[in-house]
Formats: sequence, C-alpha cells, structure tokens
Amino acid sequence: MLIIKIEGRETLEKALKKYKRKFDKTKVVRELRDRKQFTKKSVKNREQKKKAIYVQQKFGDPENN
Repeated sequence: MLIIKIEGRETLEKALKKYKRKFDKTKVVRELRDRKQFTKKSVKNREQKKKAIYVQQKFGDPENN
C-alpha cells in the first residue's frame, strides 16, 4: 500500500503526481507485463548478456572501444 503525505495546502494534482511517481518506482506494471508471457531461463540469460555487452561498449572503458 502506497502512502502519500500531503503537506500544507497541496493540490490534488501534485498529490496524484507524487502517487504516480511512487507507483512507477515500485515496478509493479513492469512485473505484470513480464508475467503475461513465459520466457525460458536461457532466453532471459541471453538477453541479459546481450544488454551487458551493449552497456559495456556504450558506457564502459573508452580504451577498449
């Protein structure tokens, strides 16, 4: 359960914005999307390795590029 504290005379729009931001940080929606469709562990590992290679090339050591 998310609890949003409203300080002073804060508007409803600001409170909703805080709620949405907090909800996004919990990653509930992403988890629901991932659970919709089953992916094999080998496929997940392959994607994770592919992402790690990309990140290493993009943001890694500039001497190795």
